[in-house]
Amino acid sequence: MPLLELTDIHFAYPGLEPVLEGASMRMEPGERLSIVGPNGAGKSTLLKLIMGLMPPTAGTIKAFGKPRAEEADFHEVRRRVGFVFQDADDQLFCPTVAEDVAFGPLNLGKSKDEALAIVDQVLTRLGLMHLRDRITHKLSGGEKRLVTLATVLAMEPEVLILDEPTNALDPDNYARLTEILKGLDQAILLVSHAPDFRAEIAPDGYRLENGKLVRI
Repeated sequence: MPLLELTDIHFAYPGLEPVLEGASMRMEPGERLSIVGPNGAGKSTLLKLIMGLMPPTAGTIKAFGKPRAEEADFHEVRRRVGFVFQDADDQLFCPTVAEDVAFGPLNLGKSKDEALAIVDQVLTRLGLMHLRDRITHKLSGGEKRLVTLATVLAMEPEVLILDEPTNALDPDNYARLTEILKGLDQAILLVSHAPDFRAEIAPDGYRLENGKLVRI
């Protein structure tokens, strides 16, 4: 059973030309796929549609074997798919790193003690315990990017969706992110303009061009 399956997806922003015109793709368990294409092709839009953040104009979205059309259908998707936004500041909003990482587990019904144990476990696993009590908005861009990944992994997702995760990364944090992602078990759907990064993390995938996805 595919983890994600999009069939004949169409989408246009109000008053603008269509972005997607019959895009179809599928992701199997354990797969690591990249979506490549020129700027403005609709890569980030496609990711938001998968997460139910916007509805397609036409076409069907399936996740974990079930059709997803209404807002309620995507609640389960957002629990099982971790989405790392292109801009880390869109995802980090608590005063400290520990609070940001604990936010997801608390929303899933974990107790405060359970959530804090997850915080320590995830930050230790990612080599980020030195950031645990730091004020989030004072972190560097690269540190924010890694903390954003930690907030998503704290939810124990089955799939990771990463939108330009190497933005704002210096060489050290780029290497750290690459090492972390290569060590994970999750299926990964990656949008990245960095060919070397794609080659290491998700060398297979699709090209998005003229509103359609073509397997590469």
